[in-house]
Amino acid sequence: MEQYIVSARKYRPSTFASVVGQKTLTATLRNAIAQDRLAHAYLFCGTRGVGKTSCARIFAKTINCTNRTADGEACNECPSCRAFNENRSMNILELDAASNNSVNDIRTLIDQVMVPPTDGRYRVFIIDEVHMLSSQAFNAFLKTLEEPPAYAIFILATTEKHKIIPTILSRCQIYDFSRITISDMVDHLAYVAKSEGITAEPAALGVIARHADGAMRDALSIFDQVAASSRGNITYASAIANLNVLDNSYFERLTDCFANQDVPGALAIYNDIRNHGFDSLFFINGLAQFIRDMMVARDPRTVDMLETTADERRTMSVRAQAFQPDFYYQAMAILNNADLNYRTASNKRFLTELTIIQLCQLL
Repeated sequence: MEQYIVSARKYRPSTFASVVGQKTLTATLRNAIAQDRLAHAYLFCGTRGVGKTSCARIFAKTINCTNRTADGEACNECPSCRAFNENRSMNILELDAASNNSVNDIRTLIDQVMVPPTDGRYRVFIIDEVHMLSSQAFNAFLKTLEEPPAYAIFILATTEKHKIIPTILSRCQIYDFSRITISDMVDHLAYVAKSEGITAEPAALGVIARHADGAMRDALSIFDQVAASSRGNITYASAIANLNVLDNSYFERLTDCFANQDVPGALAIYNDIRNHGFDSLFFINGLAQFIRDMMVARDPRTVDMLETTADERRTMSVRAQAFQPDFYYQAMAILNNADLNYRTASNKRFLTELTIIQLCQLL
């Protein structure tokens, strides 16, 4: 029986072209390799799951490839590429600074730097979560980072650039990875679903992508979870149920009640939400996000701030015209106050219902 591999590992990028949502950055790296203009130290920054470590590994493999393709990718056939793909390359070393952050760990790394490559041109040292290094470790690393051997290249990866000391930053070329857009995630998830023989509704993939909050790795993990519970047929309803997400149809009906000053109808919708097991604070925050999304969808200058698919953006833009900007500003303030007061409220249901009544009276 074939061993199951989670999608986040199975579909991890192995070429620059397969990196999702970082086209400009990967093009820059490819150009640097093609022109043989390589720095001795790079710093890859960005939130979790956007491809920092994957790009570091692809970069490390490509610069040692002896037979690169016409578009600047590693050939995956030369001895160096095969050694990398089989996890036996001596030219690429990885250090997890989260668990190896002492000065002794860095001194061991420095000793490794002094060993030249047995084959290939470069030895590449990837230090993940580099912001976790102690101040003593940073200081011990400075001299080597500034004047490494000609064959040594360092790639540092971090989710928290502000924690890295300026003397390290000044020695690196800094690459900032973007959050992955909803549309890019949906496209990649659709590709994974097709490859795995799983049927998936685009709306369901949109729910998964939004839940991942800009991280492709998280999106793939969530995809596996929903696919398992849906038995290979991912629908919008199954995604909503599995992820315990409030369906936007609730919020759409609520805004209709706000437009019509229908207090009883709005309270009935809230009661239905409570009966489905959703926490009132979860409801308040979900409604606040929906109101915010409608606000940015209303104006063509801000509609691109809406993190969703193009179709949903157009639909929400039309719906958002039902209210004037002042309604959104006041509604966001009311919901923000409800969020702040929720933790100290003795009767949380009463606070939530009062918030709904205030929203119904705004017009």
